[in-house]
Amino acid sequence: MTSPKKQYASLFFDLDDTLWDTACNNKLCMEEIYHEYDFARYYPSFEHFFDRYMPHNEKLWQDYRDNAIDRQTLITERILYMLRPMGIDDMTYALKINHDFLQRTANKTKIIDGAKELLAYLYPRYRLFILSNGFREIQFLKMKNAGLADFFERFILSEDISIRKPHKKIFDFALKNTNSRRAESLMIGDSWEVDIAGAHNAGMDNIWFNPTKIAPCKTFLSTFEVHSLAEIKDLL
Repeated sequence: MTSPKKQYASLFFDLDDTLWDTACNNKLCMEEIYHEYDFARYYPSFEHFFDRYMPHNEKLWQDYRDNAIDRQTLITERILYMLRPMGIDDMTYALKINHDFLQRTANKTKIIDGAKELLAYLYPRYRLFILSNGFREIQFLKMKNAGLADFFERFILSEDISIRKPHKKIFDFALKNTNSRRAESLMIGDSWEVDIAGAHNAGMDNIWFNPTKIAPCKTFLSTFEVHSLAEIKDLL
């Protein structure tokens, strides 16, 4: 890991699983949903339930990023997929459960190790922005309740222009609407496909937060790679 050869002014952060611990918080919420709505009537354990839910949810998010489905389909189908084996195919009921799930996530506050310390270090030195595919009504609440919101100048969300990372246009939109120069901007995120490839294709430098040390894509390299958020202080 070497120090950057140029100065940056604007830092764009992904939120989910980069700063806010989505994997942990969402799993806790789904476990509460499992018990609250008596999914045990059909699924013998929460782990059995979650092992079915999670891959399907990830596939729906991939389709959503690719504009193959809309938001409404994502939020209803991820719940209906779990209800149909129980003999329930009720969209209103699915929306109710999804709304409950989102409200619960807003109150979960587990963040990635070192997130607040890193932001406190960066805040006096750079302009900080969030660039996320998450839903507007929930992302700010998640950040506020976790004590992260005040570090950021602006939140750029895919719903602002109905285009989602990794598509180049959302990076272009973020740069233009924050008056940031491409050459002086840096994207920081955990997803190779969504954050790093997206930033690379938009001509933005990037830091790949890769805590599980996944093998990188062989077609290009990230500008920087770190395995903990604390390492970013050494780069910036």
